[in-house]
Amino acid sequence: MSNLDQLNEILEGMKVDAEKFYEKGQNAAGTRLRKSLNELRKKAAEIRKEIQDERAKRKEEGK
Repeated sequence: MSNLDQLNEILEGMKVDAEKFYEKGQNAAGTRLRKSLNELRKKAAEIRKEIQDERAKRKEEGK
């Protein structure tokens, strides 16, 4: 579950930067927000691979 916790951490950090960018007009927060979105994408891909590997493992064990 640590990957999901990390995903949640990224999302929590994004909330702060989104508020600073959209409500306060801080451009640097937009840069951090884009960086966080990229990290989110990578972490999501990592979780997807982990799920696929687990499904394949379960399928092999079932045979």
